[in-house]
Amino acid sequence: MNHELLKGKRGIIFGALNELSLAWAVAEQCYQEGAQIVLTNTPLATRLGKVTTLAKKLNAPYIEADATSVEDLKKLFSESQKQLGGKIDFVLHAVAMSMNIRRGNDYPHLNYSYYNKTLDISALSFHKMLQVAYETDAIAEYGSVVALTYIAAERAIAYYNDMADAKALLQSITRNFGLAYGQKRHVRINTVSQSPTPTKAGGSIEFFDRFYEISNRTAPLGNASQQDCADFCVMLFSDYTRKVTMQNLYHDGGFSTTGVQMPE
Repeated sequence: MNHELLKGKRGIIFGALNELSLAWAVAEQCYQEGAQIVLTNTPLATRLGKVTTLAKKLNAPYIEADATSVEDLKKLFSESQKQLGGKIDFVLHAVAMSMNIRRGNDYPHLNYSYYNKTLDISALSFHKMLQVAYETDAIAEYGSVVALTYIAAERAIAYYNDMADAKALLQSITRNFGLAYGQKRHVRINTVSQSPTPTKAGGSIEFFDRFYEISNRTAPLGNASQQDCADFCVMLFSDYTRKVTMQNLYHDGGFSTTGVQMPE
C-alpha cells in the first residue's frame, strides 16, 4: 500500500544485487512511496547482478562506486545530488561480504587478509560513507541513514564467523557517528537487526536453512520477510522517526527477546 511517506525525498541505496537482495526490496518500496533514488554498487556487482534492470524499472540513476573507496564515495555523493537535484534525505547501507565464509575458514582459523577485507567492506565502508557525507554536507538536515545488521553482533552465532565482528563494528560506528552527525545536522543514524532472510549473502553461510528455521520457530511473530524489512526502512527514512537515532532496532518478530517458547 502506498502512503507517499517519502514523497519529495531523495535517497541513495547501496547494495542491491538481485531480486533476493534486501536493498532491492527497499529500493522498490522507496520508489512506491514517492522517493527519487540513486542505486549504487560495485562494477563487479554490475556484471554479476541485475541492478541495472532495477534502475530501469525505477527510472533511477545507477552510479558505480566501491563503498571502500573514499574517492568513489565523493564522486557518488556529488553526482547523486546533481542527478536528484538537491541534498540527500536518506541512505541505505546494505553492503557485506566475507571471503572467510566463502572459503570455509572457520572462526578459529581465519585468514587475516580476508578478515581485514570483511571489516573494510562490511563496516569501515559505513564510516567512510558517513565521513564523506559529513565533510561535504551531502545529507539534508533531519536526514536518515540506515545500515543492515544481524543479532550475531551481540551474541555468538555458529557459522556467522568474522561477519559477527564486522556487524559489531558497524553498530559501534552507528552510535559514534550518530552522536556527531546528530549534533551537526540532526542527521539520524540507525541499524536494523533483521531476521535471517534468504539472500545471496545469507545463502553463503553454512547451515543457513537451520538459522532460518530456528529463528522462525522461536520468534512469536515469525521471521520478518524481505518486504517487511523494506517497509520498516521506509518508516525510518520518513519524517515519522525524526527523533530516533543511534539505535540498533531489532526487526526479527521478537526473536531477540524470546527465551523459551512453549509449544501451542
